[in-house]
Amino acid sequence: MTMPYDSTPDTLRHSLRVAELMGELIKELLDRSVRHDLSKTHEPERPVYDEVVPQLRAAAYGSVEYRALVDTMGEGLRHHYAHNRHHPEHFPDGINGMTLIDLLEMLADWKAATERAPHGDLADSLTINRERFGITPQLMAVLTNTADHFGWLPPTPGPTAAP
Repeated sequence: MTMPYDSTPDTLRHSLRVAELMGELIKELLDRSVRHDLSKTHEPERPVYDEVVPQLRAAAYGSVEYRALVDTMGEGLRHHYAHNRHHPEHFPDGINGMTLIDLLEMLADWKAATERAPHGDLADSLTINRERFGITPQLMAVLTNTADHFGWLPPTPGPTAAP
C-alpha cells in the first residue's frame, strides 16, 4: 500500500523558490532606490537641472510652458534619459520596452515629483502621462491600482447615502 501524497514538502519548496526569486526583484529595487537619478548630480546634467528645475516647479506639469522648458534642457535631459531606464524615453519603443522594475521606479518617481510641485497631483500626472506615453488601459489600471494600494492617490468618494 502506498502512502498518500502529502503536498506540504512540494509547497514549501515552491514557496522557498518564490521567495528566492522575489529576493532578486527586491535586490534590484533596493539597488535602484539608492542609485535613482544620481546622474543629475554630474555633468552634463547638473548645470541644466540647476538652471531649469526652479522654473519647472513654477509651471503646471504638462502645460505648454512646462513642455517648452523641458525642450530647453537639450543634451542634459537626453543624457539623463539615456542613463536612467525608469524613463520611457530611454527605450526606442517607449514604455513598451520597460520591465516591471522600471515601471515601479517610474511610478515612484512620478509620485515623488508631484510632491515637489506646489499643485502636484499623481492622478493628474497619470492622466497626462497616459496620453504622453500611449499607456494602454490595462497598464494604466495596474499603475493606478498600485498607486492606490500604497495610498499615493486621494481616496475616491463613495456613493452618498440617500436621506
